[in-house]
Amino acid sequence: MKTNRLFSVLSISIVFILFTLSCSKVPITGRKQLNLIPGSEMMAMSFQQYDQFLKENKLSTDAKNTAIVKNVGSKIQKSVEKYFAEKGLSAHLKGYKWEFNLVESPEANAWCMPGGKVVFYTGILPITKDETGLAVVMGHEIAHAVAEHGNERMSQGLLTQLGGMALAVAIQEKPEQTQALWMTAFGVGSQVGVMLPFSRLHESEADRLGLIFMAMAGYDPNQAVGFWERMAKMKGGQAPPEFLSTHPSDATRIAKIKEWLPEAMKYYKKK
Repeated sequence: MKTNRLFSVLSISIVFILFTLSCSKVPITGRKQLNLIPGSEMMAMSFQQYDQFLKENKLSTDAKNTAIVKNVGSKIQKSVEKYFAEKGLSAHLKGYKWEFNLVESPEANAWCMPGGKVVFYTGILPITKDETGLAVVMGHEIAHAVAEHGNERMSQGLLTQLGGMALAVAIQEKPEQTQALWMTAFGVGSQVGVMLPFSRLHESEADRLGLIFMAMAGYDPNQAVGFWERMAKMKGGQAPPEFLSTHPSDATRIAKIKEWLPEAMKYYKKK
C-alpha cells in the first residue's frame, strides 16, 4: 500500500516537473500548454506522414473545388503570417511548408498538420457550400496547427500512454502506438477517454482563432454561424452527449462563436 502511494506521489511529481519545464503559451490567447516535443521533430514527422497520406489517398480531380481550397488556404496563410509578424511572433512559423489539398472521400472532414499541411475531404463541400463556408473550416484547422494543439496532444499521449517517452524513441521502439497517437492528435482518428477535456478546449480555441484568421483574409466571420448550423443539421441529432464528444455540442459551439464575433469583426475588411 505504501509502495503504491509512493509511486503515485512520484508520478504526480514527475508530471508536475515536466509540465513546469515544458510549458509554453498559445499565441494570441496566452493559454499555457504542455509541449514536450521540439517543433522541428513535429514538422519532420508531419511532412513524412502527410506525404504518406497523399500516396495512399486519391486527390480530387475536381479542378474548380481544388482551386478554391488552394486559394482560400493561401489567403488565410497570408493572414496568419501577417498577424504573427505584427505581434513579433514570425519565428513561431519557422519551418512551415504550407500545402493545401482536396482528397476524394465521403467523410465531412478536414485537418491541418504541423507546418501548414492541410487536407480537405470532398465530403465536407456540400456543407461548406461556398468559398466563405470553406474559409470557416480552413481558419479553424490552421488555428489548430499554429496553436500547436497537435504537439500538446502528442505530448499528453506520450506522457499518459508511453510513460513520457521521447518522440524519436517512441517512433523507433513503439511505432504502432506512436502512429495511433499521431492520427488521434490531428483528427484523423478518434478517442474517447482521458484526453477529451483537452480536445474540447482545443476545438473552442480553434473556433475563436479561426474567426480572426478568416476575417483578416477578407471573409465575413458571421458566416461561421450558418456553417455550424448546417453541420448540426447534417448530424441529424445523432451526436453523442457533450461529455463523450471530442467537440463542443453544437449549441455550445454556436453560442460561443456568437460571443467571439465582435472580436473577429475588428479584423474584417471586405476585399
